[in-house]
Amino acid sequence: MRTALVHDWLTNLAGSERVLLTLHELYPDAPIYTSVFVPEEFPTLRHADVRTSFLQRVPGARKRHQAFPWLRTVAFESFDLSGYDVVISSSHAEAKGVITSPETLHICYCYTPIRYYWSGYHHYLANPRFGVLNPLVRVALPYMTNYLRIWDRCAADRVDLFVAISEHVARRIRKYYGREAEVIYPPVDTSWLRISERVEDYFLVVGRLIPYKRADLVVEAFNRLGLPLKIAGTGSEMDSLRRAARPNIEFLGRVSDAELAELYSRCLALVFPQEEDFGIVPLEAMAAGRPVIAYRAGGALETVREGLTGVFFERQDTESLVEAVRRFDPGDFDPQAIRRHAMRFDTSAFKEKFSRYVRDAWERFQEESAARERRGRLISLPSGEANQRG
Repeated sequence: MRTALVHDWLTNLAGSERVLLTLHELYPDAPIYTSVFVPEEFPTLRHADVRTSFLQRVPGARKRHQAFPWLRTVAFESFDLSGYDVVISSSHAEAKGVITSPETLHICYCYTPIRYYWSGYHHYLANPRFGVLNPLVRVALPYMTNYLRIWDRCAADRVDLFVAISEHVARRIRKYYGREAEVIYPPVDTSWLRISERVEDYFLVVGRLIPYKRADLVVEAFNRLGLPLKIAGTGSEMDSLRRAARPNIEFLGRVSDAELAELYSRCLALVFPQEEDFGIVPLEAMAAGRPVIAYRAGGALETVREGLTGVFFERQDTESLVEAVRRFDPGDFDPQAIRRHAMRFDTSAFKEKFSRYVRDAWERFQEESAARERRGRLISLPSGEANQRG
């Protein structure tokens, strides 16, 4: 089974890139096609066969790939994948738009239909995040997005099979692309996380400090509660959050994996206020045996089990979160049971499920192709010869 991997871009190590690295472990001989690649960000790929598009040579594209959506559509269509039996696109943007031959099975592992074209369009229109260029972007975006949304819908039709990272994303795929999707949860590395014998008196927030992550909501709630809160992460909201926070809130900035493992294992609970497509951070906290206080929406509904691994708050507002923290009792939760639940999402489980899915899909694809070929030969025969062969 000659296999190729395709990924949107490889510029920093985030959630989808970690999934790609796991796919590379499953298919180590498969070349990786991507729009742009920053090798220094991916030391584990230094010996991999990474093949970039013409965008790699465009000035500024490696650092500001977000500014080149039109060129990315051309970049992925330019890849010649005709020599492969199976193409696996790892995509939340344009990677699924590669063109494959009728003899090639294209499986898309989809993180979400492109947010800024579909489910998040109005949010991105109101918050373009291009600094002084924001007024210009707000005027141009509707005209640009109209074309790109049509391209994206056509690109989805090129995919033979969709696999979604959650039921939440599968519903979006059904809504925007009119396609059904198998759900295989993404891999969560639990090997670096352990249950601590000692729990300390603080709550924890982990992640990028950007608007939709809603760290502002947690800061407002803990300003009111006066309870200790540690925030690990950096982002565009960090300065404004610092100014708003009271002394009970500590900003740790970027932390190492070793420090993060310690923070997870010793917190009273992780606070997860955003709506995510899946959400790996809550499962990392659970792998360390700690419960989660999560907004009841998105992927958290599929990973947090109320009463066993955490509690939910109903509305994405300060009052609802304050109420949830006040009723939360860490003594209600068993760290061992929480970790056992997290292990269901471990990398080993993903590898087993995904590799079996691809293998079975390829076998079905071959059988269906052979059946179509037999029918085609039969139809093309003169009627007399067909009767003799029958």
